[in-house]
Amino acid sequence: MTRTRAAAPQDVTTLVPKGLRVSAALAWRFLMIIGALYVIIWLLGYFAHVVIPTAIALLLAALMAPGVGKLVQWRVPRGLAAAIAMVGGIAVVGGVLTFVIIQFSNGLPQLQAQVADSLDTIRDWLANGPLHLRQDQIQTFLDNAITAIKDNQSAITSGAITTAATIGEVLTGLLLTLFILIFFLYDGEGMWRFVTRAAPARVRARVDVAGRRGFSSLVSYVRATAAVAIFDAVGIGVGLAIIGVPLAVPLAALVFLTAFIPIIGALIAGTVAVLVALVANGFVAALIVLAVVVAVMQIESHILQPWLLGRAVKLHPLAVVLAIAVGLIAAGIAGALLAVPLLAVLNAGIRSLVSEQDPEPDAVDVFDDTGSVPNLKDDEPEPSQP
Repeated sequence: MTRTRAAAPQDVTTLVPKGLRVSAALAWRFLMIIGALYVIIWLLGYFAHVVIPTAIALLLAALMAPGVGKLVQWRVPRGLAAAIAMVGGIAVVGGVLTFVIIQFSNGLPQLQAQVADSLDTIRDWLANGPLHLRQDQIQTFLDNAITAIKDNQSAITSGAITTAATIGEVLTGLLLTLFILIFFLYDGEGMWRFVTRAAPARVRARVDVAGRRGFSSLVSYVRATAAVAIFDAVGIGVGLAIIGVPLAVPLAALVFLTAFIPIIGALIAGTVAVLVALVANGFVAALIVLAVVVAVMQIESHILQPWLLGRAVKLHPLAVVLAIAVGLIAAGIAGALLAVPLLAVLNAGIRSLVSEQDPEPDAVDVFDDTGSVPNLKDDEPEPSQP
C-alpha cells in the first residue's frame, strides 16, 4: 500500500499585497531602531553621573581648545598650554560666580528692607484698597501660612537633606569634569585617533573627517553661544541699571551664565530680574524691566540666533527649540544644556558622512568658525564649460 505524500505548503507571500509587505518590512525595522535607541538612552541615563560630566567637559574643551592650540603654535609645551587654559578658565568662571555671590550677599539687606516695605504696602492695599479686608482676616491668613509651614516641617527638612546630597553629587561631578577636561585638552587628538581605530580601515578616514567636522561645529556653537550670552547680559544689565533695580550687575552675570541654555536660560534669568524689580521698585518698574527683557530676547531670537548659531551650526530655529524641549523632558536642565550641542555635532557628522567630498583628515581645521561642513548641494558636479 503506497502512502500519498503530503503536498508541500504553497508560498503565500505573493498573495500578500505589495504595499502591506513593504509596510511590514518598514514596521519591524522601525521597531528595531526604536528598541536600539531605547537601550542606548537607558544606558546613558543609567550612567548619567559619568555621561553628563564627560559631555560638559567636552563643551569646555571646545571652548578652551582653540586657546591651547594658539599657545602650542607659539612654542608653548602642550602640557603647560593645557594648564594655562585650565587655570584661566577656572579663574574666569570662579571669579564670575564669586562676584555674583558677593554682590547678592552685599545687596541682600537692602533687598530685605525693600521686601518688608513692599509687604507693608501690600498689607495696606488689602486693607484700604478695593478688597477692604479687615486686619484680623489678614492676620488669620498669615497665621495659616505659618501653621502650614510648621505642619510640613518634616517634608521641608527631608528636602533640605536631599538638597545637601544633591550638592555633594554636583561637587563630585564637578571634580570628575575637571579631571576629564585635563585629558581632553592635553591629549584630545590622541584619544580621538584611538577611537577611530574601532572603525573599519576602508571608512576610517571618512569617520575621522566626520568626527573632526562635528567637533568643529561644537567649537563654533560654543563661540556663538558665548557671544549671544554676552549680548543678553549687557542688554539686560544696562536696562536694569538705568531703571535703578538693585543687584543689576549680579543679575546681568546671572543672565550670562544661564544664557548658555538657549532660549530657556535667558527667560529664567529675565523672570528673576522682573521679580526683583517688582519687589524692590514696584509694578511700573517691573513692567519696564519686562519690556527690556522681551526686547533683548526678540533681538536674540530673530537676529542673533539665526545669524550666529545658524551660521555656526546650520540648524533651523525650530530644530533648536524642539531639541531643547526634548532634552528638558528627558534629562532636565542637563538635557536642555546638552541637546543643541549634540544635535549640532550629529548634524555636522552625518552631513560629512553622506557628502561626496573626501578630504584628508589633517586638512580639516577643527578651529575654523565656519565649521568646514560641506553643503550637500556643493557636492553636485559643476557643469562642463563649452
